[in-house]
Amino acid sequence: MFRLLSRTLGRGLLRAAGRRCRGCSARLFSGPKESQELEVLVPRHRVASHRRGPGLLPVLAALAWFSRPAAAEGDEHQGAGAGAAEDAADEAEAEIIQLLKRAKLSIMKDEPEEAELILHDALRLAYQSDNKKAITYTYDLMANLAFIRGQLENAEQLFKATMSHLLGGGMRQEDNAIIEISLKLASIYAAQNRQEFALAGYEFCISTLEEKIEREKELAEDVMSVEEKANTHLLLGMCLDSCARYLLFSKQPSQAQRMYEKALQISEEIQGERHPQTIVLMSDLATTLDAQGHFDEAYVYMQRASDLARQINHPELHMVLSNLAAILIHRERYTQAKEIYQEALKQAELKRDEVSVQHIREELAELLRKSRSLT
Repeated sequence: MFRLLSRTLGRGLLRAAGRRCRGCSARLFSGPKESQELEVLVPRHRVASHRRGPGLLPVLAALAWFSRPAAAEGDEHQGAGAGAAEDAADEAEAEIIQLLKRAKLSIMKDEPEEAELILHDALRLAYQSDNKKAITYTYDLMANLAFIRGQLENAEQLFKATMSHLLGGGMRQEDNAIIEISLKLASIYAAQNRQEFALAGYEFCISTLEEKIEREKELAEDVMSVEEKANTHLLLGMCLDSCARYLLFSKQPSQAQRMYEKALQISEEIQGERHPQTIVLMSDLATTLDAQGHFDEAYVYMQRASDLARQINHPELHMVLSNLAAILIHRERYTQAKEIYQEALKQAELKRDEVSVQHIREELAELLRKSRSLT
């Protein structure tokens, strides 16, 4: 009956099969800022119903937090591997940058095969020019592309290669870029039902970030900016959310609840209660509470999420309303549930979300059958 709300990746989302819902217009926990010129954008995705088992959902949930490769750092020239030579007009360097931009454009146009060919050209040129930053960045882009396409084994190897290059270049294990890659690897293991590796990966990410935040919280702003500290908190929220989704799909709702509560607190503190992604987390937490039979508490969170979603015209308002109606059914408030489902249906039709329209119509039909059986 419930479906967890989706997350976005930049301005686009990844396509996937099955019963799914449209993504929000903004990323959940924006993450570290950097050059928009090199931001990687991908097509739309949909997130599967939690009743269908993990599948690709842990991958999609983690992927949705990332608008750019984890290896990218600093300004545009650094992020594109162009900082290896001081002369920005270096011919090989400039060609690599253009290839990476073309690859990004191909991803935006939903042409993954073309993007892969271009990235192989960029990698070849990066090796020829011994541009280590370009090599690392290109590997990371290739890993993200494989990740997007659901080529999990290939993505795993590419992410490991990226991490090896980063660590070999002196990056520490606690660096946010390493944590991001580790989170993607954990999500891959979750999708492959490699539970031991998945849980170990999530634990590494969460514990490392919590320890890092504790060490850095007293640092003066001239040593570490407020923005840098916020970025690390947001990355922790990302890890908590991804782990919570896996735990919920693994039928561990009480553990998932704790993760969602922490992620929601981070989002509220840094992005505010009215932020689209805070609302998504409220809805997901409510879904988790409902799965444990805590219907009244779930209703409080979902009612608040729906009120806020209406106020800001949330892009996934129809999904929030649909989840609210489901909780109302569990509380045996069938008339109100029908009204909310009808409102959700109108919103889904306005969004032209045919998958959600079909789902809501099915729930309305089931509600009608249940109502008739009670009379």
